[in-house]
Amino acid sequence: MRILVVEDERGIADNIAEYLRQYSFAVDTAYDGDEGLRLARAHAYDIALLDWMLPGTDGLTVCKTLRKEYPKLGIIMLTAKDTVDDRVSGLDTGADDYIIKPFALKELMARIQSLLRRNSTNQPEEHIIRVGDLTLDLQSQQAHRGGKSIKLTKKLFQILELLMRNKDRVVSKAEIEAHIWDASAELWSDVVRSHMQKLREKVDKDFPVQLIKTVHGTGYRITALPDDA
Repeated sequence: MRILVVEDERGIADNIAEYLRQYSFAVDTAYDGDEGLRLARAHAYDIALLDWMLPGTDGLTVCKTLRKEYPKLGIIMLTAKDTVDDRVSGLDTGADDYIIKPFALKELMARIQSLLRRNSTNQPEEHIIRVGDLTLDLQSQQAHRGGKSIKLTKKLFQILELLMRNKDRVVSKAEIEAHIWDASAELWSDVVRSHMQKLREKVDKDFPVQLIKTVHGTGYRITALPDDA
């Protein structure tokens, strides 16, 4: 999953980004509203964390613009403004949630996970996603199949989460690149194929049913359905 943090206090923005990367999120940061809009238009994000008081284009305007251009984007406002009227203004502009500074990073993570669950086409039960006998625990960052623990790197975990949140649907190579790697990452041409090969070895190698499918010329799909379904 990929998150955009738009926050003019660099220490706060960088602290949030560092924390989220520990949980296998790809994170980009912007320190003003104009840069936030530029990044949002250049990359595919699952969630945007927007400070209210931003230099350049203010947070409410950024929120309103993003909601119009990207209706499915999850938006959480970060602000010290805590009156009822302020909260209503943020939500009326298009924000999905609202968190008041100062806040604990654990609370922010809980809000993010809640929003991802609401927006997911594969609604998980609490923090667990399932496809067949494969489970992914978003809280503990653990994967299991048939009762067997599967050790994954952060990038492989991210890719598997993206596929499982979109189970039975083909996810393109471009979509994987856009959701998994930060904007500053330098990608080689075979990066997705290489990671998918490693993921298959982890998830499917020791099991008779292959969950991860290649849809040639299109992308990848994870499904427990038979091949002719």
